[in-house]
Amino acid sequence: MPDEKILLIEDEKNIVELLKYNLEKEGFRVSHVTRGDEALDAVLKVKPALVILDLMLPGLNGLEVCKILRANEKTARIPLVMLTAKSEETDKVLGLELGADDYVTKPFSPRELVARLRALLRRSREKPKQEVVKAGTLEVDFGKHVVTLKGKTVEMTSKEFDLLGALVNAQGRVLTRDFLLESVWGYDASIQIETRTIDMHIGQLRKKLKAEAERIVTVKNVGYRFDFEK
Repeated sequence: MPDEKILLIEDEKNIVELLKYNLEKEGFRVSHVTRGDEALDAVLKVKPALVILDLMLPGLNGLEVCKILRANEKTARIPLVMLTAKSEETDKVLGLELGADDYVTKPFSPRELVARLRALLRRSREKPKQEVVKAGTLEVDFGKHVVTLKGKTVEMTSKEFDLLGALVNAQGRVLTRDFLLESVWGYDASIQIETRTIDMHIGQLRKKLKAEAERIVTVKNVGYRFDFEK
């Protein structure tokens, strides 16, 4: 995917230089802004294929920026990776809940980051499946990209929907974390990526599915499966 635009929202000069060098070396075109309150205008102007968003920014922090981008129909579906120096999981969970597709913690490997970006871009081009799957009071409409519980719409981020869809379409088979990283996030299994993104998304899914949350079953030391029989 050469010559694609990436917008970097980051105020640390050394991080900007590191990312620009590595991304441009891979054939991407990189634009950047340093303030959170400039983010929406920049995204609308640049129309990037993907956004890299730092959590700590002047003007508006990354969580507020993420919320604004996901609330705007023109920017809601753009893949977004959150970049943070914080180790607190609450910030990462909140970022994912607001709609970030993934997070990378500083310091990071440029090679791993590029692999993640390529995977997210590849996944963003795939067409949704045109079918509806039901389990108890839960209904997943792949064509409309909508999940409902007892007829009421459940608000989900793009990755939460994709993860639930992968589990549902597996028809009860156990899906390993490696498989989910590859099929949902598009990460190459040959590249060792340390991430708890899947577990965090599973936790958020269970909260949102409420009474149907028990259908997502943890298989110890293996992965997850979706139980249609409960």
